[in-house]
Amino acid sequence: MDTITSAAFTPVSPPALDLAAIALARRELTPRQLGRAGEDYAAEWLIRRGWRIIDRNWRSRYGELDLVALDANREIVFVEVKTRRSTDQGSPQAAVDGRKQSNLRRAAMEWLLADEHHVPHRGTRFDVVAILMTPSGPQVTHIPGAF
Repeated sequence: MDTITSAAFTPVSPPALDLAAIALARRELTPRQLGRAGEDYAAEWLIRRGWRIIDRNWRSRYGELDLVALDANREIVFVEVKTRRSTDQGSPQAAVDGRKQSNLRRAAMEWLLADEHHVPHRGTRFDVVAILMTPSGPQVTHIPGAF
């Protein structure tokens, strides 16, 4: 009788995006934890599409940049991530209002001017990744050049 030894069986771990979706689906998350889980999911979602995450949760006096990424075209993209469990308060992307956009622009300028952030690139833009939790899992709306 053949036996399977532990050396012969190597479990395959779930992809990072699946793990992020599982974390995001936890109902007991506080709003802050939900936001962080949404950022983790968005980062993995973008990586799957060939993007490279350069920075996360970078803070300035104007606020926080959720994700700074380099897309496939070598553009630096400042990504604002909004995660919601429902649309009772409107869509996730609706929360990125004019005041928020202005603060994100100022924070991005500070990020670009910092000595440690000299990344060869072909341009910059601001995207929004809106994540809505549905019974079937996260629904992602990516808005390139949102503002």
